[in-house]
Amino acid sequence: MARRIGIITGVQEEADAFLPGQFTAIDQHGAFSIRRLVHGGHDIAITCCGIGKVNAALAATMLAMRYACDLLMIIGTAGKLSDLPGDCFVIHQAVQGDFGAQRPDGFTHYTAGTWPIGPATVEAFLAMPLPLPDLQQARIVTGDCFVECPDHSLRLREGLGGDLVDMETGALAQVAVRLGLPWAAIKATTDDANGDSVGDFQANLRRAAGSAAAAAERAILALH
Repeated sequence: MARRIGIITGVQEEADAFLPGQFTAIDQHGAFSIRRLVHGGHDIAITCCGIGKVNAALAATMLAMRYACDLLMIIGTAGKLSDLPGDCFVIHQAVQGDFGAQRPDGFTHYTAGTWPIGPATVEAFLAMPLPLPDLQQARIVTGDCFVECPDHSLRLREGLGGDLVDMETGALAQVAVRLGLPWAAIKATTDDANGDSVGDFQANLRRAAGSAAAAAERAILALH
């Protein structure tokens, strides 16, 4: 059965890398430019949502509602937190790294969308498996900040078990779960979420965006 797939990216280079130049139509809904195309028999609507969780949630909801998507996907880039080998990954779990309670003894993480009161638990949003056996699975932490601090990277890795960090995936995952839709994500790394992140991100953006897009193209071809 052909799927209707809504894809978001955080920056334009990530969207442009996916089947570049191919479209059957281009729609405009508010600030969102949506490129529509067919790939592997699947109807696809892709847009650059802009950076951050609010933008991601808005775009994911808009794609799901306007295009009756039965799969939401995010592709693009991320910072690396762990020593998981490789530089392109299928995301199997997403958590939000800035949702919780700020207390005198520090920040306490909770599952995104739950009451940040009482015993603390963090349950990940679980992604739909993708047919990419050559890529390792990774757990991603999402937050509304660009990480340039190795100490903060350590907190996200040790406190939340994060392999990667970004600013959009956890929001798309939460939207998908609330709407009762499956979600998927492919992320390629640009930097190590440390003091060199800004320069590394800029230097590696196009390469990483191309890697994630190529993997997404292969995955969609293999979907049934």
